[in-house]
Amino acid sequence: MSEVVNVYEHEKYKNVYVVELDDGSTRLATKNLAPGFRVYGERLFKWKGEEYREWNPYRSKLAAALLKGIEELPIKEGDKVLYLGAATGTTSSHVSDIVGPNGKVYALDIAPRVMRELIVVCERRPNMVPILADARKPYEYRHLVDRVDGIYADVAQPEQAGLVADNADYFLKEGGWLLLAIKARSIDVTKAPDEVFKKEIDVLKSRGFEIVDVVHLEPFDRDHAMVYARYKPKS
Repeated sequence: MSEVVNVYEHEKYKNVYVVELDDGSTRLATKNLAPGFRVYGERLFKWKGEEYREWNPYRSKLAAALLKGIEELPIKEGDKVLYLGAATGTTSSHVSDIVGPNGKVYALDIAPRVMRELIVVCERRPNMVPILADARKPYEYRHLVDRVDGIYADVAQPEQAGLVADNADYFLKEGGWLLLAIKARSIDVTKAPDEVFKKEIDVLKSRGFEIVDVVHLEPFDRDHAMVYARYKPKS
């Protein structure tokens, strides 16, 4: 197995790291908040007394968006994040690494089967809170979630943008950020992906979001786009 020759912070994205290997390749990584613990079989790298987790863009749409050059990574150390569609914790655990021990990730999913695995991840990460709930019904978990700095959404629902906006109305601070992974085939298999992306983005705009950037995630994920937006609701 190739060895680590250098680790440095990404020049564009804070708290994201680049691992250089002796075979000349590089990997994205985050500093592991739970040293020694893997979430999805990712490789762990040791460098100068720190441990880093490989961030696989074929397993994480957010890593793919970074490699596709999204304008900014709005997730900051200390942020509170509502994560819709956390599944077994692949990407949400990297978000947990980025926000650090003073941040918080409300990791929500509707499926009891994946929640069992997610709870195991959250037990190792005190800044992650597992929530078994339906993201279409934010009023059912409003007592569990504080006001948040950002929402990350990766949900296979036909009305993704509307669902996200409903959650923003409950939980997102004014000026807060949104990262939405749009799955065109989950919304409408009969329409071209670009048509679906435009429709969902128009919904976000109508609900108080200003679009900052949109990147398509090929070759890592087909028919997916990552939307980065800011919440500026009309008073």
